[in-house]
Amino acid sequence: MRVLLVEDDPELGRRLGDRLRTADYAVDLAATAQEARHWPDLDKVAAIILDLGLPDGNGIELLREWRAQRVGCPILILTARGSWQDKVEGLNAGADDFVVKPVRFEELQARLNALSRRHLGKRHSTLEVNGLRLDPVGRAVDNRGEPVALSRKEFGLLHLFMRRAGQVLAQGDILEDLYDMEAERELNTVEVLVGRLRRKIGRERITTLRGMGYRFEK
Repeated sequence: MRVLLVEDDPELGRRLGDRLRTADYAVDLAATAQEARHWPDLDKVAAIILDLGLPDGNGIELLREWRAQRVGCPILILTARGSWQDKVEGLNAGADDFVVKPVRFEELQARLNALSRRHLGKRHSTLEVNGLRLDPVGRAVDNRGEPVALSRKEFGLLHLFMRRAGQVLAQGDILEDLYDMEAERELNTVEVLVGRLRRKIGRERITTLRGMGYRFEK
């Protein structure tokens, strides 16, 4: 899942980005309101973590602009401002959650997971498709009751496939979801990853559509 982190503190941005990547998020970092405002592919972002105290503007105004432009992904405010007035203003401007720094990473991750479930209209985070069960919180997969051991990228790919079961995913879409914008990415990376995943969960679950991409069968 790709996350856009809008944070002007370089050290905090680096540390938080590293923790999120360890939890298998693909993280892009914007250090200013201007950079975030003109982010090239917000439609590919699953969630935004937004600081309010940016060097070139107020995060609240940026949030209002995004919502006016119909940016629909969950937006979590992460800020040192903790007054009730700030919280009310942020939530009224369109934020889905408001977290005050400092916060334990485990809580931040739990809130991101909750926002993702809510955005997808699902009460529970566990995904089940045709006998295959994936728990993104416990990071466990089983195939008709038998545990399946996956690497981090294999788990991320399966999570994406199961979230969008029945849909055709182009290789570019898969790369956008699994890797940061700055990461070195090649299309054959997806082919290799899909091949490894097929061997572990069954080839019949993933259909290749020539010139189009892949479809995870329901």
